[in-house]
Amino acid sequence: MMSFKAPRAHKFAESPVLKLRLPTWRSRLVALLILSCFALLIGRSFYLQVLNNDFLQEKGDSRYRRDLEISASRGRIVDRNGDVLAVSTPMKSIWAIPADAHLTPQQAQQLAALLEMDGKELSRRLTSDKSFVFLKRQLPPDVGERVAVLKLPGIGEDKEYRRYYPSGEMTAHMVGFTGVDDKGLEGVELAFQGQLLGHAGSRTVIKDRRGQIVEDVGSIKPPQDGKDIHLALDSKIQYLAYSQLKQAVVDYNAKAGGAVVIDTKSGEILALANWPTYNPNNRERLSGSQLRNRAVTDSFEPGSTLKPFTIAEALETGKVRFDTVIDCAPGKLTIGTATISDAHSHGALTVAQVIQKSSNVGAAKIAALLTPTQMWDTFDAVGFGQISHLGFPGEVGGRLRPWKTWRPIEQATMAYGHGISVSLLQLARAYTVFAREGDIIPLSLTKTDAPPVGTTTVFSQQTVREMRAMLEMAVQAGGTAPRAQIPGYRVAGKTGTAYKLEGGQYAKKYVASFVGFAPASDPRLIVAIMIDEPAGLQHFGGDVAGPAFAALMGGALRTLGIPPDASQHPDGSVAGMQVALSGEAAKKPAVKEKM
Repeated sequence: MMSFKAPRAHKFAESPVLKLRLPTWRSRLVALLILSCFALLIGRSFYLQVLNNDFLQEKGDSRYRRDLEISASRGRIVDRNGDVLAVSTPMKSIWAIPADAHLTPQQAQQLAALLEMDGKELSRRLTSDKSFVFLKRQLPPDVGERVAVLKLPGIGEDKEYRRYYPSGEMTAHMVGFTGVDDKGLEGVELAFQGQLLGHAGSRTVIKDRRGQIVEDVGSIKPPQDGKDIHLALDSKIQYLAYSQLKQAVVDYNAKAGGAVVIDTKSGEILALANWPTYNPNNRERLSGSQLRNRAVTDSFEPGSTLKPFTIAEALETGKVRFDTVIDCAPGKLTIGTATISDAHSHGALTVAQVIQKSSNVGAAKIAALLTPTQMWDTFDAVGFGQISHLGFPGEVGGRLRPWKTWRPIEQATMAYGHGISVSLLQLARAYTVFAREGDIIPLSLTKTDAPPVGTTTVFSQQTVREMRAMLEMAVQAGGTAPRAQIPGYRVAGKTGTAYKLEGGQYAKKYVASFVGFAPASDPRLIVAIMIDEPAGLQHFGGDVAGPAFAALMGGALRTLGIPPDASQHPDGSVAGMQVALSGEAAKKPAVKEKM
């Protein structure tokens, strides 16, 4: 019987395959490569997380961290008595982060209904590739609260402000308005943009994946509210200017009009109104004619309101005297191929009567005694052809051509306000030389308690006294503006009626104006009224603008509590002439000028 012998077991380590030995350098190379990879990973991690973590931080912040703007309130605009003319009211803005705004169709429909938006427009904004978009701005706070209740992912709301104008269309052209971004676009809102505009703050928050704020990280910058602006404007006088101007435009079926009231002592603009106007709280249907601040942006030929400056220069240089006689017969004057005419033939007139009767022929003959340089210097000194730099958008400087280009006929017509253009604000300011002591002062939109700085003397006090007497005669019986009289007050002023220039030629359309001051014994206010294209039989400045001046000036004087002065001088013209002639002019005999 054969015996079976089990095979001898081999140890694993004695395998012939394992007995093959690899070169030592290969194992070391593999180990080195593995260690190098680990080293690179560790180095990269250290670089990203320690040395340069901006990239990862930015990616993380973009998903969970947001910097939200904290709105600042724009400064208020108030009148000289503290009455609010413009104020910012809290509103809500609804915004979205498109990457987080994953709304269901039902949620999108609810949101569109609350925001009163078209569904397609809402969808377009929510799918924008921008990181942040506004869905609707300046919404009532209750709408913002209703949106917040929905707790929609990626949708948020912020507080912002909307401008409100309590006085509405009455002060629209003076105050102006702001845009949706709370920046001034017109009027004082634009002129004082730097002071009114607040500086928004910001805060940093962390949001969850639904876009909801879960933590306030901190405030980066607190908001700074804008500064209040205290205007020189007096709301009561502004209302008078607005209402009387509107009534005059309606009564005479005119195209438009403007009114300005200036304090002669300080240069403050107490009122500035235009018609047509607009409601700054509702600007959905606006036209260019409504937006135009005509008293500042429109220029026109002033007509006879310019005669006092020509005659004042002739008085100042000694070319004529108060009672110098000018032969104005037969009411026409031919210079070259052109003829100047008066509305009525007057015959011989004194210089004072040239103003009282508003004789074009008389003014042209007086201008002939002056050189073009003298006339140009006078017009330039009172501000014609210059911008007043009040900051109003679109402010014009008018048109005053260089004196070297003047022809004789042009010098003659400029004497009575044709061939030169001014704004109503310029014209009102120019009359401060007669309402003061011969000096002109800068105007101010803001309330000021200090004396005006930068005054320029144009005429002597004697010339001013004589001119005041002439301007008083113009509003009395026999003058061109008896309808500008104010019971209880002495008034001085001048009418203007000018043809409008269209397409390089004068059309049979008129600009009627009146500029005057009161009380004449110690002038406190200047009022300038301009009515553009009055229709009907009446189109002269004394008939159209004179009554509006009287109503506005009378109401303003009573509003300021300025006592009447007519009782001191029952016969205004005689008293004025006596005052004017109390100087050297009264000592000389009358001079007759034959021209």
